[in-house]
Amino acid sequence: MEPIFSPKLFTTLKAGYSRHQFTKDVMAGIIVGIVALPLAIAFAIASGVGPEKGLLTAIVAGFLISILGGSRVQIGGPTGAFVVIVAGIIATYGIEGLIISTIMAGIIMVIFGLFRLGVVIRFIPYPLVVGFTSGIALLIFVTQIKDFFGLQTGELPADFIGKVSMLARSFHSVNWVSLVFGLGSLLLTLFWGKISSRIPGSLIALLGGALLVAFGGVQVETIGTKFGEIPSTLSLPTFPNLSWDTIYMYIGPAFTIALLGSIESLLSAVVSDGMIGGRHRSNTELIAQGIANIGSGLFGGIPATGAIARTATNVKNGGRTPVAGLVHALVLLLIMLFAGKWAGLIPLSVLAGILMVVAYNMSEWRSFVSILKGSRYDVLVLVTSFVLTVVVDLTIAIQVGMVLAALLFMKRMADVGEVKPLVAYPQDEKDDAAMVNLELPATCVVYEISGPLFFGVANKFKELMHNIPDRSTLVLIRMRNVPMIDATGVHNFKAMLQRFVHQRKTVVLTGVNAAVVRDLDRHGITELVGPENIYATFEEAVSKVKML
Repeated sequence: MEPIFSPKLFTTLKAGYSRHQFTKDVMAGIIVGIVALPLAIAFAIASGVGPEKGLLTAIVAGFLISILGGSRVQIGGPTGAFVVIVAGIIATYGIEGLIISTIMAGIIMVIFGLFRLGVVIRFIPYPLVVGFTSGIALLIFVTQIKDFFGLQTGELPADFIGKVSMLARSFHSVNWVSLVFGLGSLLLTLFWGKISSRIPGSLIALLGGALLVAFGGVQVETIGTKFGEIPSTLSLPTFPNLSWDTIYMYIGPAFTIALLGSIESLLSAVVSDGMIGGRHRSNTELIAQGIANIGSGLFGGIPATGAIARTATNVKNGGRTPVAGLVHALVLLLIMLFAGKWAGLIPLSVLAGILMVVAYNMSEWRSFVSILKGSRYDVLVLVTSFVLTVVVDLTIAIQVGMVLAALLFMKRMADVGEVKPLVAYPQDEKDDAAMVNLELPATCVVYEISGPLFFGVANKFKELMHNIPDRSTLVLIRMRNVPMIDATGVHNFKAMLQRFVHQRKTVVLTGVNAAVVRDLDRHGITELVGPENIYATFEEAVSKVKML
């Protein structure tokens, strides 16, 4: 069994760590740190906080995720998935509410890991994940239109429809300098990789924009004009003011952060496993992610999780141990301490161009279209979670999506479950149920129950009771395809059998698996039909019926 908490860093170092691998990890860490710089700043600003919050999160959370995590190559920090959540929490509860929610989310994630819920979280339906991820991508894209075009809109409304409406009414105020910077940033981010895969196009866009502002005399809105100078010091951790009277207010947003952070971090770990042929420790990863979010909150940062793009960059550049992630955090710390003031010169339209590319990449539109071609149940979950994320709220989207997915799953299981009469079977010598020339008594009826016996198939028992002819005195029920039975299934099954016994019909059960037999024993069903009337194979049951 996987240990609850066993960081990969100590495992890899204990197994032996060569100088050659150390060199590769350091180089990969430097490159990932450079890649993470523009993203950390952009995600923070898009979330409605200062750029230093993004850097602090990448430094503190990134360091803790690497030193304590359950993946060899996971890179942690702020991600696009949290932009909408963070902005919504700030709008409702303020910065202090965000910090409290982040710390509480970290505690919840630690609890997830301690209770070994790492595997359970992977069972969240894929259409639900694609739905809210695509919704978040659309929201990020729309929120960047203002800075990309340099529109004079004032404060944008919080709701999606109002936001789009105001943006549409404000296009007469396009700032052409901002638009040129935005287009240049977008094109560099998209196509620079064809020139160099080592240095990200987003970094070239940042440097180019800052240099034009510094030495070209270009007048455009920058990080500095909107947020002031980025601090060049690392603040000390502080605990927010929290009382038991107000803690309940933050449970909802905290669970949203914890659930989304858990999903994204484990998804990133699974993707990286495929790239390096490794195997992450999911519960350790959740605990590390939780501690990282607690640390980020204490330092005044924003929520963090595993970042798929940065993790992939780490792997592609030779990173194979958590040392690369530690170096990545150190590189960002050095940049913040010694070059933070230059970040104030970065045009906001440049960051908007970068985030538009990020939104496109995280939209998963190909997966979205693919699911639309599939089952109508999956389409319903996908579209519902997408629309609710965009129009209402991500928290509501996840809650409704999970309930809807569960209900549709139960509907599918109920459709699969059958209680049917067996009239004839195919002549297959491998099939122990071949009902050919069985010569059963005329008073015997044979039925088969298929699928899980749960509350979703309760009504099918009632149909069975009403359809059995009065002349039948023997009821043979085959249960080889019943994997489990729940409390409602037991109740309805027992009620049906009690009616048969009351009508003086003999009931014979066959093919019951060991788990279901235990449930029948516990609820008195074995005693009701008689243990001598429960058989392991269909042949044994047929032989018994012929003798009655």
